Amino acid sequence: MDKSPDAFRTISEVADDLDLPQHVLRFWETRFPQIKPMKRGGGRRYYRPEDVDLLKGIRHLLYDHGYTIKGVQKLLKTNGNKFVIAVGHGDLASVEALAAAQEPSPGEPKVGHPDDDQIVGRAKPPISRRFLNFVSGEDDTPEVSIGKSSVGKEDRALLQEALYDLLECKRLLDQVR
Repeated sequence: MDKSPDAFRTISEVADDLDLPQHVLRFWETRFPQIKPMKRGGGRRYYRPEDVDLLKGIRHLLYDHGYTIKGVQKLLKTNGNKFVIAVGHGDLASVEALAAAQEPSPGEPKVGHPDDDQIVGRAKPPISRRFLNFVSGEDDTPEVSIGKSSVGKEDRALLQEALYDLLECKRLLDQVR
């Protein structure tokens, strides 16, 4: 029996609908104060339809557009919940506004430039996969900082790529289970 569109959903129903593990939804509640499911006796969560729509938008920005959690937090702060919900629903005007926001203005450095850190509020650049040697035969392995020296920007970028690859593998494994 299907619930009405205005019915509250349990965490398992929302997790199945969004194709996410339940622990991800609980984690997102700690990072996005806009997600406020009702909690009944025993701590059981009930998500309102607006909460589910917001979660869909957040999922779309994180997984489909490649935003960081900080980037989505900034979008929520500057544009509000309705914008993120509209992006999650595929509202063309919102998606176009999002794409325009990702384009650097003249004189602004492009996202993904080797000398730049991740710009908050913008999508991550495509991953080069060089860390896991997915690049065709090229050997562009950077030097790794050893000892007391600090981690350089290139090393940090490689570590971030490795982390993203591991998280993506975990997400794929969770889908198969």
